Amino acid sequence: MLSTLGNLIWFFLGGFWLGLGWWLAGLVMALSIVGLPWARSCFVFGGFCFFPFGREAIDREELTGQGDLGTGALGLVGNVLWFVVAGLWLAIGHVIAAGLNFVTIIGIPFAIQHLKLAACALAPVGKTVVSKDVAAAARQRNARYPS
Repeated sequence: MLSTLGNLIWFFLGGFWLGLGWWLAGLVMALSIVGLPWARSCFVFGGFCFFPFGREAIDREELTGQGDLGTGALGLVGNVLWFVVAGLWLAIGHVIAAGLNFVTIIGIPFAIQHLKLAACALAPVGKTVVSKDVAAAARQRNARYPS
């Protein structure tokens, strides 16, 4: 219930416009053909940006317990290319929205969420979005069985 209320308020305090920004970046990436690997991430994080409360971005390696293409060296290269092309601009948008939300008392939790999304905007490759329960279970499992 609280997540639903938070998502509703969030949608009007910057989530809608920045979600569209993510989707626009995804559309540009998809149309460029070369950017197809990043397009899916854009649409996933755009949906996350529309309604973030109750969900969390987590490294896929932390979630699954094993690496893949996006969590290794190729993921690092992908994140560097992403940062130059679109990541910096999306992060700036989230930081500006966070600043605007921080000036009000009710906006502080939303500003914090914008800052989390700004971090995601800088390096989305190798991350996925899951419910908070799934993320907590993955962290608890990894705490029990360190690699």
